[in-house]
Amino acid sequence: MSRSARLSAWKRGRRAETLASFWLRMKGYRVLAQGLRTPVGEIDLVVSRGAILAFVEVKHRATHEQALLAITERQRHRIERAASYYLSRRPELAERQLRFDGLLLVPGRLPRHLPDLWRP
Repeated sequence: MSRSARLSAWKRGRRAETLASFWLRMKGYRVLAQGLRTPVGEIDLVVSRGAILAFVEVKHRATHEQALLAITERQRHRIERAASYYLSRRPELAERQLRFDGLLLVPGRLPRHLPDLWRP
């Protein structure tokens, strides 16, 4: 993939994360981090609501099915490692109820939030 294609994909991803963060805020979540990069992986969104701390993977595709299939097992493991790293740096959050969510974005449709999409 060329440098300009990577940059374009990165920009689309950031726009999707921003839209997802607005959607989750409307649902009462507080965004703690967006586009969080760690040495072991990236987390699109870290959000909290009450005792819940959720690590959210955002996917923007042509259909909900394509978006869901884009969250692969390999990617889930990378997000889990990044979440562990994040929590090691934020011990005050370790007592929260941890969750891994998905948020699917499809053109012309409302965002689809999938709480507790997977468990490590």
